[in-house]
Amino acid sequence: MSIDPSSIPSFGAPQGGQPGPSGPPPIVVPDQALVTQLLDQMQLKHVVDDEGDLTAPWDGFRVYYMFRGEQKELFAVRAFYDRSYPLEDKGEILDLIDEWNRETLWPKVYTHTHEDGVVRLIGESQMIVGTGVNLEYFVTTTANWTQAAVGFEQWIVERLGLQKEIESENGEGDATPTDEN
Repeated sequence: MSIDPSSIPSFGAPQGGQPGPSGPPPIVVPDQALVTQLLDQMQLKHVVDDEGDLTAPWDGFRVYYMFRGEQKELFAVRAFYDRSYPLEDKGEILDLIDEWNRETLWPKVYTHTHEDGVVRLIGESQMIVGTGVNLEYFVTTTANWTQAAVGFEQWIVERLGLQKEIESENGEGDATPTDEN
């Protein structure tokens, strides 16, 4: 799935070359309502999970939009990828995600090894928002982080040669938002 740049909302920014108000760009302290509005405008299905975090589910992974800290000053976009890897493949997986992390800005991807020896991947991007952030920057960055989370799934599938396996499981191979919830 790719995000059409025209689907990124303007939230009142001037359109079509019309001059905007003079002065500095608007600074906001983002919250869940703003992220919900952004996901709605991007036409991404989303739910609020049991912990109160916004979640956009795709086939094979979920992207969470979370505010953390005492004052909700940290905003994170975190992707949990469902595919599991056996512990004996962790070295190969680490080599791949090191390559990803060197060549891309986000999400930074790491492994999580469960007690049963299953290895899963998590991608994460964060920014401090408690003192305020430029609205356009926040919107554009959140949309880009979402697109990058989808892009990582596509990249790892390609690097591991899993496309045919996924197509046989799903009847298709694209990472698309799910209709669950």
